[in-house]
Amino acid sequence: MASVTARSWALCAVSLLNMLFVFISGADFIRFVSFRPIYHNITGETTLCQDSVPWSVALKDSSVLWALFVDLSLLALFVVQHSLMAWAPVKQALQSLLGALNRTAYCFSTALALQMLVRHWQPVTGAPCLWSVRHAPWSVWFPLLCFGLHFLCWAIICSILIIFDYPELLGIKQVYYECLGLGDPWSQKPAPAQRLLSHLRHPVCLELVVILWLLPAFPLDRLLLAGTLSAYVGLAHSLDKQDLAYLCGQLKGKVWLLAEPQRGGAEQNGSSLKEKEG
Repeated sequence: MASVTARSWALCAVSLLNMLFVFISGADFIRFVSFRPIYHNITGETTLCQDSVPWSVALKDSSVLWALFVDLSLLALFVVQHSLMAWAPVKQALQSLLGALNRTAYCFSTALALQMLVRHWQPVTGAPCLWSVRHAPWSVWFPLLCFGLHFLCWAIICSILIIFDYPELLGIKQVYYECLGLGDPWSQKPAPAQRLLSHLRHPVCLELVVILWLLPAFPLDRLLLAGTLSAYVGLAHSLDKQDLAYLCGQLKGKVWLLAEPQRGGAEQNGSSLKEKEG
């Protein structure tokens, strides 16, 4: 019994430490991909691009080519890690090896790949921007508009992840169920939910695309980042009519549950008014 308890505590500690690392990595990624470029555009703290340099010269500059090579390598590392560990044979091998920590290992490696992407990304400052809003009054108002829309998109993304069973997505529920002897939480989900999650594990396509492409200034390295991640997110899901029907049904059910207390309150008010009139 003592060994089982010690094992359970160890599993819980690993999963909670991994959750902390994932949250820190997520915050770093949000700052890197969203708010830091907007802040630099508003303050002019750093030079994002050189509009005076012709494209024909910039694309022959060794520093520009090296920065693009490093950035492309970091993106390839993230895509390969994210896809390889989601491949069925690899998932089965890791499941037999790690057990309840399989999802935890996947999230940890993803967060580690994001940390490498954020910390080693090379800005391309020796080439022109694809676009740059620099004329008043839009040089002030457009960055603020981008900031507001980015904040809204991140809020929607966080809400969707919570609705889509965030503890299971991070691997915490797997460890919790293992410690209590409840089995695998994935097998206890209804078949339509399993089908949907296998086709669309991260339902944040539209919001992430807005974040990637909506910026006041758009340098060349940002084009590489936005194009690669947009294509990867767009190709990663395979929704069909059955998935959409299940999503619509779940949405209607949640709306009905939210409206039910109001209906109950209205019915009680109506009955009390009838009693008073009577």
